[in-house]
Amino acid sequence: MFKIENEYKNANVSRTIRFTEPLFEKLNQLATENNISFNLLVLQCCKYALENQDGDTNEL
Repeated sequence: MFKIENEYKNANVSRTIRFTEPLFEKLNQLATENNISFNLLVLQCCKYALENQDGDTNEL
């Protein structure tokens, strides 16, 4: 189960990524509803995806 936490508040590597408008709107709404930054939500989504990919046993 995906849970929103606040463990990445000190992320410091800057990258530029592009989102589709619908995906951006969904993520932005979810971040707002949970009172966290858009960036923090994206970091947590990435971590969750990496931890739950098929055949992956590594933890971050």
